[in-house]
Amino acid sequence: SWSVAAVFPSYLDKVNILNATREAMLLAVKNLSPRPEYLLIDAVQLPDIDIKQYPLIKGDSLSVSIAAASILAKVERDRVMEAFDSLYPGYGFSRHKGYATREHLQSLLRLGACALHRVSFEPVKSMVLGARYGEQPALFE
Repeated sequence: SWSVAAVFPSYLDKVNILNATREAMLLAVKNLSPRPEYLLIDAVQLPDIDIKQYPLIKGDSLSVSIAAASILAKVERDRVMEAFDSLYPGYGFSRHKGYATREHLQSLLRLGACALHRVSFEPVKSMVLGARYGEQPALFE
């Protein structure tokens, strides 16, 4: 019953980032071949899976495997954001990769939120819940 929807921004808004992360990880693990015997995970425990696992707090600083996986995930995320830049022109996703840089916040003010923005996260949340279009946020004062 797992679906790709687990990774879309609207799904993150619905179930929260931790639950969506767990679901996406579970989906990835269930699709691995060969099936792993053991999971070493950075701080998160996966529910409803019959594979031994060890959630390691600060795993990316204590485990070379977790650190390497973290780097690979960041590189892949950056590539995805670069692809989204052509689907959502004007936001500058290829430059800021979705992080709340000054450029990104200015494009949000100018263009409003797109389908990639999580409305449960600030500053999009405030914008969606009533901030006037083009209003200068306090962080630019």
